[in-house]
Amino acid sequence: MRAPQRVQPGILTAMTDPTRFVLVETSHAGNVGATARAMKVMGFTDLVLVRPRWADVLQREEALAMASGATDVLAGARIVDTLAEALDGVTHACATAMTPRDFGPPTAPPREHFAEVAARGDDRVAFVFGPERTGLANDDVYRCHVCLSIPTHPDYGSLNLAQAVQILAYDWRQAQGGFPVVARTADPRLADAAAVQGVLEHWQRTLVEIGFLDPEAPKKLMPRLNQLANRMRLTHEEVQILRGIARAATLKRD
Repeated sequence: MRAPQRVQPGILTAMTDPTRFVLVETSHAGNVGATARAMKVMGFTDLVLVRPRWADVLQREEALAMASGATDVLAGARIVDTLAEALDGVTHACATAMTPRDFGPPTAPPREHFAEVAARGDDRVAFVFGPERTGLANDDVYRCHVCLSIPTHPDYGSLNLAQAVQILAYDWRQAQGGFPVVARTADPRLADAAAVQGVLEHWQRTLVEIGFLDPEAPKKLMPRLNQLANRMRLTHEEVQILRGIARAATLKRD
């Protein structure tokens, strides 16, 4: 089993990722893996662990399983002994806590604060998360420039560690411009008027054959179906599906 990688102060500054995620005294290996996954989907890779419960946490089965396709983030993660080491090279450290601390840094909601930091554009940012059960110690919060508090329902604000990481990673990425969404367009081959009229005639014959439409007293059923088809803007493929349904209805009747 590969030994966890420990580094000396100063080495962390060689990293090229401008955003760092710091987990302090994490006790559950699965949360480390889930954090790696939450980071990677938002394009972040710099993960530092401070005194985790397990020395081999980066290789533990739970961490690897929860990381899923982000095991490369785990492979590149580092373990250090102090928060000071983890924050080496950082110019803007963000603590995470549900409640403000006396004499601590100002408390801010993430999105509003991220807009300000992103506008400056020159900070090397770190997000600092505390132990799952107790959260960050006061001394760790005091090292940070701001205390981020994720707005939650007043009756229940408890977030899993990886959930909090995902929310902050998403909001921070959005503040930086986000990622484009590639839209999947529908079939552009809209059916022409002749095709629509053809399927309506097919359905009319089928409805008569199965006894749903009385040809002697059709009322306004077919005009209504015609308007329905026009509103739907049927594609060529959809016309074929409707014809197939009508055909199957008559075959089953036979």
